[in-house]
Amino acid sequence: MLQIYNTLSRSKQAFKPIEPGKVKMYVCGMTVYDFCHIGHARVMIVFDMVVRWLRASGYEVVYVRNITDIDDKIINRAIENGEPISALTQRFIDAMHADSNELGLMHPDHEPRATDYIGQMQGIIGRLIEKELAYQGEDGDVNFAVRLFPEYGRLSGKSLDELNAGERVAVGGGKRDPLDFVLWKSAKAEEPADTRWKSPWGEGRPGWHIECSAMSCDLLGEHFDIHGGGADLQFPHHENEIAQSEGALYGQDHKASDQPFVNYWMHNGHIRVNEEKMSKSLGNFFLIRDVLKNFDPEVLRFFMLRAHYRSPINYSDAQLEEARSGLVRLYTALAQVPLSNKAVDPHSPWAKRFADAMNDDFNTPEAIAALFDLASEVNRAQDDEKAQLANTLKGLAGTLNFLQRDPTVFLQEGSRGGDAGLSAAAIEEQIAARVAAKQAKDFAKADLIRKALLEQGVVLEDKPGGLTEWRRS
Repeated sequence: MLQIYNTLSRSKQAFKPIEPGKVKMYVCGMTVYDFCHIGHARVMIVFDMVVRWLRASGYEVVYVRNITDIDDKIINRAIENGEPISALTQRFIDAMHADSNELGLMHPDHEPRATDYIGQMQGIIGRLIEKELAYQGEDGDVNFAVRLFPEYGRLSGKSLDELNAGERVAVGGGKRDPLDFVLWKSAKAEEPADTRWKSPWGEGRPGWHIECSAMSCDLLGEHFDIHGGGADLQFPHHENEIAQSEGALYGQDHKASDQPFVNYWMHNGHIRVNEEKMSKSLGNFFLIRDVLKNFDPEVLRFFMLRAHYRSPINYSDAQLEEARSGLVRLYTALAQVPLSNKAVDPHSPWAKRFADAMNDDFNTPEAIAALFDLASEVNRAQDDEKAQLANTLKGLAGTLNFLQRDPTVFLQEGSRGGDAGLSAAAIEEQIAARVAAKQAKDFAKADLIRKALLEQGVVLEDKPGGLTEWRRS
């Protein structure tokens, strides 16, 4: 049975969907004012993996990942560029889709944009005002009254007293309490016309937190199975989502025994660069498209999933090179083995070990360890057993979207996205020269050619019948 670590309970729990056989999952997506970086890649890759395993386990999954296409960063960037909000956001939505396609990821079943759900957001805000959990301040903003929601802090494990002690925002403007958060921002005179909408509280735009409640509840219902996102969203974003969603449903009389907004909360770990947290202020962040100039997309996926999704990971070229070497080892085991699309026997010991790992809170490091051990068995096996084991390896890896390419093509491309060193034609020319040297019994020259190619990352393998095959190391 699948066990999921639930951030809300701080423990692994047996997964029981609300509706048997069906899973409704919402993941916080990107704010589209710039190109996606590798932190975004981790979110996309992790929850792509989760959906793939749920579907492989027989569940019918509805996967929703939103797009934030209105917020302060977007507005500021559009003003800087002198372009409409819609032009800016569409350009970066297209770029995000291009990155996702390059990474070989599935598209979500629904990809709602915040600006298409303004009416639903206003509906939730209206209900919160009716239940006296929200109020309009003197500055025109509508705020959520945090202290009136008794369950606030349950997800983050923070008490109101702790939060208040750490709060540095002075009460001013329209807030009654520094802990309160904005649901609706009153429009400012200098802001462009395409950043404001009419509402019962005057022209303005939604706060960031309210959009996810509106989109998830509209597409999945007021109670759904899984909500995911990066660890940095646990507080305050996801905490605020719970407060406003359950507050609109139950009001101030909300009790811990009431049906929750979400049953399982999943958060993936941070990415660090050279042991420092990745951030634009430190200048140590990397765009997906830049990484893929030097590394194959499958290598980046493999790098991300070698670590458990909840663990922080350290990013570096050396780590990606290590991941590339691991993929080469797995593909090498599949090379020269006749492969078929025959389904994997779920009762085989390899399939059971792989499933046990994945059912243990999506433990991809253990699942990948099983793949490496299976690759070793493929290398040792002979004939029919070798083919059977190789097909099992390919089939299990396919659940994680690995090892589905032609092994020879992958190995000869060097598993790199951009500069792959010597061209295939140049390598074949050197192999022909080596064959000629051997025929002339100039074995010293033949050895020099092999050594020179190896120094350039090309491994030669002599096969029976005088054939020579090659791959990149």
